[in-house]
Formats: sequence, C-alpha cells, structure tokens
Amino acid sequence: METSDNATEPVSGTDDELTGIAAQDWAAASADPQYRAAVVDLLGALAYGELAAFERLAEDAKLAPTLADKAELAKMASAEFHHFERLRDRLAAIETDPTAAMEPFAAALDEFHRQTAPSDWLEGLVKAYVGDSIASDFYREVAVRLDSDTRGLVLAVLDDTGHGNFAVEKVRAAIEADPRVGGRLALWARRLMGEALSQAQRVVAERDALSTMLVGGVAGGFDLAAVGEMFTRITKAHTKRMAALGLAA
Repeated sequence: METSDNATEPVSGTDDELTGIAAQDWAAASADPQYRAAVVDLLGALAYGELAAFERLAEDAKLAPTLADKAELAKMASAEFHHFERLRDRLAAIETDPTAAMEPFAAALDEFHRQTAPSDWLEGLVKAYVGDSIASDFYREVAVRLDSDTRGLVLAVLDDTGHGNFAVEKVRAAIEADPRVGGRLALWARRLMGEALSQAQRVVAERDALSTMLVGGVAGGFDLAAVGEMFTRITKAHTKRMAALGLAA
C-alpha cells in the first residue's frame, strides 16, 4: 500500500544474475515439495492479508470526514480486492484450495487487526500506510528468492494502491492544522511497528515451510547475517515513511 518511493529495495541482481530457484519458473521449481509448500503458505498469507485489507479499508471509509475521502478509500479497497482475486486464482491454478491455504493465517491476522483497531480517521490512515507497508517490505524481500512466476505475482499484488500519497497528504495537513496531532500519531505508528514485526515473526515461526524458506533451507534463503540486514532495510524504510508523514520515528 505504500508509495514505491518509500518501499524497501531488497538486494537482488539482474535476471541474468539470478541462480537456483530464483532463476527457474514455477513448473521447474515446484518439483521440490518443500518449496511448493512454502509458496502455498506465502500465497495463502498474502491472499488473506489482501482480503483483510479490503475489509478494513471499506470499514475505514465510514470514518472519512468527507464524501471525496470516502470515495477514495472505496477505490483503494476495490484495488485490494482485485489483488486478493489474483492470489486466489493463482492458488486454484496450482491445484490448491484457496480457503485452505488462507485458513492458517486468519486467526493471527485478525488478532493483529483487533489489537491495532484505529480510533479515528487519521489513525486508520497511518495504519494502512505504515503498518501494512512493513508486511509488504518483508514480502518483497522474500520475493527475491522465489521462482520467476511467483515472484512476478507477489510483486504485482504489492503494488501501491494510491494509499501512500493519500495518507501523507491527509496526515501532514492534519498536523499542520494542529501540531499536537503529530505526537499522538507518532506513538501510534511506533506501536504499529512493534505489533507488525511481532505478528510476522509469529506467523513465520508457526509454519515450518515458511520458516525453512526464511533461514535458507529452501530457495537459497537468508543466513543469519542476511536476516539482520533485511530487518535493517525494513526499519530504514519505516523511518522514511514516518518522515514523509511528518512524524518522528
């Protein structure tokens, strides 16, 4: 959901430099059952995340102060649902039940959204811009190590829906009108950062295929040093987004 200017930039080479599974298409890579299981988990988590984003944006539209703002959020919600449809259709195409693939992630994501329910319009904008973007950054990092077909789909559904620029414009205007708003939203964004990282760690830890992919057992994953570098990039991107909103990280 964030603008591309503020996205993290995972370390990757050109297509000619890709090796291992990253240089293969789905047909070749999916011959490894462990890799296939990891991709099903990844797509299932993404699909439920997009569905939840659609639901939340539609709900947040009720908090919009103007009709124009309501219409803008409705448009973004529609974009998230289209992303969900692409992931759902891909899961079906690889002969996986989309509902079964999403089910393991529903409780954790629902709990995250319950714990971080915004109390007003501005908190909702900050959550969509900052909170969701942390997850998107993580998925982009993982996508570098995926087969070409899956990588292309993952990056496509992480494309900006327009929420980034919209959130920046509205939040900065609110802070300019009342500087006291900035302190409250900065605390809210820091809470979102912590909750989002904790939630991501719980999800990965509970799914063997995903955790194996992350630490290098599948698809040439990250070693411990690379994991640290990845989270450093994600944290830097978060700091940039906070600055764009006019908030202190």
